[in-house]
Amino acid sequence: MRKVIFIALAVFISMGTAVSCKEAADKAKEASEEASKTIEEAGDDLKKAADDASDALKKAGEETEQALDSLQKVGEETMEKVEEMGKDLKDAAEETAEDLKKATDKAKEKLDN
Repeated sequence: MRKVIFIALAVFISMGTAVSCKEAADKAKEASEEASKTIEEAGDDLKKAADDASDALKKAGEETEQALDSLQKVGEETMEKVEEMGKDLKDAAEETAEDLKKATDKAKEKLDN
């Protein structure tokens, strides 16, 4: 009878251990699935963040290019205005020189008379 009790106890303990092991395995599998899902979600979030960063860089590049084009246009317009002003100043200087020569000639004529 003792042997039967010992065998029954051994079977009972073995079954309890087997159930505990199965529960532990199920929990480990569940934790692994959770971790896999979390990693997948993190990967998706990282991909979205990388896509957003890429889009932002593209937009910044386009805006920089537009700004450079605008600066180039302003520079060209400024150079045109400077050239016009230089021509106007040259014309004004030549006119002033002619007027001074005429005035000098008149002053000499008056002095000679």
